[in-house]
Amino acid sequence: MSNQPITPGNTLIVVALEDELPEYMVPGWKVVYTGVGKVNAAIAATEAVLEARPAHLINYGTAGTLNPEITGLNRVSYIVQRDMDVRPLGFKLGHTPFDTINHIDLSGTGVSLGTGDHFVTTPPELITDIVDMEAYALAKVAKSFECDLQCWKYISDNADDNAADQWAENVAKGAHAFVEQVITPLKNETYRSF
Repeated sequence: MSNQPITPGNTLIVVALEDELPEYMVPGWKVVYTGVGKVNAAIAATEAVLEARPAHLINYGTAGTLNPEITGLNRVSYIVQRDMDVRPLGFKLGHTPFDTINHIDLSGTGVSLGTGDHFVTTPPELITDIVDMEAYALAKVAKSFECDLQCWKYISDNADDNAADQWAENVAKGAHAFVEQVITPLKNETYRSF
């Protein structure tokens, strides 16, 4: 993978929805909005990577938590596809048949994330710390095109019966935390390297 520093010129910030991170909050950075779900995320990220040829992808978005102790902004270190279920053919829950990639380990410490194409309101069978609808697809695109990936998720809901209302109330709140805790330090590090 890349040993280049993360800069606006060699990095794409990939987000499902503009409501999660309005472009004006990260001036100078290229933001790609993918839409919701694994298919939309994979298509939009692939098109953007082929056009920009970045060294780095940063995925930011909202997530539901399955662990009530996890709140706020979190770095993700492990990603699985929680809704891939081919157990009748002898594969483990979450494993893609005949594929060498069944989970993605990212460097650093952080939470585990399960990606699936449904909004979680009850605990899924494959349990992780948090859940979303795009990160696994984005991680697979990053791996396929040899881009470094950081994945950051802001807890918007408790993945329960109230998840939809909680998400609607909290979807925009994480952008400030992401900018303060991730983008501003990166900008400062980039300036120090010149």
